[in-house]
Amino acid sequence: MIRITDREIDPSAVLEQVGALSDGAQILFLGTVRNHNEGRSVDGLRYEAYPEMAISVLEEIVAEARERFGGPRVAVVHRIGALDIGDVAVAVAVSAPHRGEAFDAARYVMEELKQRLPVWKEERYVGGEREWVAGKEPQP
Repeated sequence: MIRITDREIDPSAVLEQVGALSDGAQILFLGTVRNHNEGRSVDGLRYEAYPEMAISVLEEIVAEARERFGGPRVAVVHRIGALDIGDVAVAVAVSAPHRGEAFDAARYVMEELKQRLPVWKEERYVGGEREWVAGKEPQP
């Protein structure tokens, strides 16, 4: 499962996509909206994306993780639209025969996603101010 969605993310549904009887490790990472950033109080945020490009980039990242870490099963869902404090913005689930590969693959997917995914974030601050947070520009 690789998906960009404007709906609430169900973590258990993401985790269900990766389990296998041959795997002894399952990792679920949830990135949630926090109430602060760089000393400012955050009220919520909004993600925008170019969905087709984002799916393509996620597919590349997942393929790289599978190749580097012994073929783990990986699912990634990223939310777009308006999110409130505490909402799940991204879910990465990985299963592998052993915990080392599962942890390494999950970290790799998240780090690459943060660097390469064409998704843009606008933070809403307490008091009504809004600001686009610098991110990665999409590559043709």
